[in-house]
Amino acid sequence: MLDDVDLKILKIIQNDAKYPLEKISQEVKLPKSTVAYRIKKMEKEGVIKGYYTHIDPSALNLDYLVVTMIKAKYGQNYHETLGKKLAQLPGVWGVYFILGDIDFIVIARFKNREEFLNNFLEKLINMPEIERTSTSVIAKTIKETPFQIL
Repeated sequence: MLDDVDLKILKIIQNDAKYPLEKISQEVKLPKSTVAYRIKKMEKEGVIKGYYTHIDPSALNLDYLVVTMIKAKYGQNYHETLGKKLAQLPGVWGVYFILGDIDFIVIARFKNREEFLNNFLEKLINMPEIERTSTSVIAKTIKETPFQIL
């Protein structure tokens, strides 16, 4: 279980993973060694899964953002098998198995419509595990941030 100090440490490093340990220790009013121990413990327990650089997709010309809803054909372990296949498609950065009429939501980014059609949609169409799809192109991103602790 995480306590209030762990949550405060997480809030600090989620915004800047390079934030100096000394400053974190000052903010949470604990010795650097204790803060370092808590961070290592959260890494070991899988609370902290890694450290990432937040890259602006438009700087890489990846402005063609799509959300695809997928209805799959049921079968043994279909959600795991198809989920892994979807995750391997070029441009995909999110695959979600959901409950309801739709089985998967896939979020992907591409440079343009042709790249989307050739590298993604054609591969989806040819997957025998998929019954049907519905894709929406994102016209404008209003807010997009990594998970944040409130």
